[in-house]
Amino acid sequence: MTKRIALLGFSIECNRFAPTATERDFATRTLLRGADMLADARAEAPRMLAELPGFVADMDAAGAWEALPVLLAMAEPNGPVEQEFFDRLMLEWEARLRAAWPLDGVYCVMHGAGLTTGDDDPEGTLQTMVRRVVGPQVPVVASYDLHANVSDTDIATLDAFVGYRTNPHLDMRERGAESAQLLRRLMAGAQTAIARVRLPIVPPTVTMLTAPDAPNRPYGELIDLGQALLRQPPWAGRVMNVSVMGGFAFGDTPHNGLTVVVTANEPETAHGLAVEIATAGWARRERFHPHLTTLQQAVARAKGTEDRARPALIFADVADNPGGGGRGNTMFILSAFCAAGVRAAVVGLIHDPLLAAEAHRRGEGAAFSALFNRDPTSDFTLPFRAPAKVLRLHAGPVRGRRGIYAGGSLDMGPSAALQLDGITVLVVSERFQCADPAFIETFGIDIATQRVVVVKSRGHFRGGFDEFFRHDQVVEVDAPGLTSPMLHHFHWKHLPRPVIPLDANVTWSPPALS
Repeated sequence: MTKRIALLGFSIECNRFAPTATERDFATRTLLRGADMLADARAEAPRMLAELPGFVADMDAAGAWEALPVLLAMAEPNGPVEQEFFDRLMLEWEARLRAAWPLDGVYCVMHGAGLTTGDDDPEGTLQTMVRRVVGPQVPVVASYDLHANVSDTDIATLDAFVGYRTNPHLDMRERGAESAQLLRRLMAGAQTAIARVRLPIVPPTVTMLTAPDAPNRPYGELIDLGQALLRQPPWAGRVMNVSVMGGFAFGDTPHNGLTVVVTANEPETAHGLAVEIATAGWARRERFHPHLTTLQQAVARAKGTEDRARPALIFADVADNPGGGGRGNTMFILSAFCAAGVRAAVVGLIHDPLLAAEAHRRGEGAAFSALFNRDPTSDFTLPFRAPAKVLRLHAGPVRGRRGIYAGGSLDMGPSAALQLDGITVLVVSERFQCADPAFIETFGIDIATQRVVVVKSRGHFRGGFDEFFRHDQVVEVDAPGLTSPMLHHFHWKHLPRPVIPLDANVTWSPPALS
């Protein structure tokens, strides 16, 4: 009999310190229903991220099935979602899910670091509704970003939990496919138990790299350990998935903390393996402290690239990362580099719709006094003025080429490349982290000719710009911003304390099976 599978999702990473996310933030990225949702999942260049396309492709390859797309709401990282909008989504999710009945399975595309203005666990709220509608017998599988802050409800409402394993996130499509494979096993009768073990560690974003050649990768080592152990006795054949979730500090929730989630065939097995991996994580706890380059040191290193015998460098503005809720418009690095006379440099992406619109009004070739941040959006977005020339204008659409956005359809909105003396600044109307070379190349810029590249991105740029820059050519800059990895800069209200790296004398003991 052809299996009927509902597809739905809610995916946004929410920074509690950032401005509220609205319906527009989802509509400009991915807000799809019914047939439109399935068509985009099967498109050559989908708007949505790759989990659902991976799930659908794997199901299509496995044989006949009936897809029942419900609603997918996906946005770039932002502040907490407006509660009224989320409430409307909840009503629509439930109505469409009920209309899809009867069902043999459900796949949920989640992020896990979502917030609303009234709910610290909207994923749990959504999954609770799904479980209430479909009952205890219909298997429900969800895939999560590895930055998820995992709650009890997130686990209790699922039959299988699948987390990303790469950071930068290059395995989203594969995790969607894995979710499809697990759901088929569950629909065939497999029984599961999920265990979750949390550590009092809130990893700063720059300590969560996973690539084998990345510097200081305690988190990546834990992911590698989990994948190795599930293939070895006594776990082999008994464990279906191991997910090590680093969490998202800026969610500032009671669920924050590095968490091991294991899906297995029995509770004892799931718990035992989760404890073993968590214990290995605790042994690495001192390595979850960030080490950044000061702005003064960054300026000196940028000026040093004028010596052609030295390698070109890429500077990561990790504290103003749109991929973590940053507004993409702080001027600390740009103003310092301009003042120092840094040359052969490109800076992107600066989110400033008013400046982009002015550049389009003036036209290519126009010289003018460019005012950045005439309408500040946070305490960090100070105005900055400099003489500029409009080098090139762009309507906005971009096809992702590498990394997290590879193969996807993106729209920067009306955008402009401005020349500020020796620095080319890319100004966009829609906020994206500069994680893909395509954002720069679409303006006709050859990245290989640049001595200095500045990206507003925390780490996903490593998966896009690795063809130009090795890890030892990356400079992570300590500047102010909403996504600073220096967590002591923030006033935490909900984060469980004490935690590493904020507190001293933090203790942990392996929990007993409950």
